Amino acid sequence: MYIEAKETARLYKLLSDKLGSDTTEAMFKYIDNKTERSVETTIKTLATKDDIASVKDEIANAKFDLSNRIGDSIKWMFIFWVGQLAAMLGIAFLFLKK
Repeated sequence: MYIEAKETARLYKLLSDKLGSDTTEAMFKYIDNKTERSVETTIKTLATKDDIASVKDEIANAKFDLSNRIGDSIKWMFIFWVGQLAAMLGIAFLFLKK
């Protein structure tokens, strides 16, 4: 929330009448410094376009790796199933011949 210049001047006058100009000036400087530090801290924690782009690249790489792994898994599953089918057919033929 931003205080307009008129309101700031009025507040400064009211406080300087009650607290004195040195104390009021010190208080305003303290508030300004605290606000600046808060804004700087917030800015440091925000993501930049480069940060978002790097995360998108990492996600794309992860998706590519995952699709390759899934493809490999499917390939090996079919090989396993064919082997299992051959073994079951072999056992069935042996059983039926007797």
